[in-house]
Amino acid sequence: MSNATEEVAQDQLRSFVERIERLEEEKKQISDDIKDVYAEAKGNGFDVKVLRKVISLRKQDANERAEMDAILDLYLQALGMMPSGG
Repeated sequence: MSNATEEVAQDQLRSFVERIERLEEEKKQISDDIKDVYAEAKGNGFDVKVLRKVISLRKQDANERAEMDAILDLYLQALGMMPSGG
């Protein structure tokens, strides 16, 4: 590799590393912001565990959620944790 080619490769590598570092810092900031919102919700009497579940469910489409609910019901019935048939 020529000296100029090596320099270009080093500049590209440095650029990638710096971009990743900036994005990692942004990700950390966003993560901290999310924690703050959950803490605020908890301070207002909301159950954070349930709130996290709601966020998770909203990410799923309706069919995926219905399928998961049906399988969950089946498992709970098999374990005797809910009456059969509903």
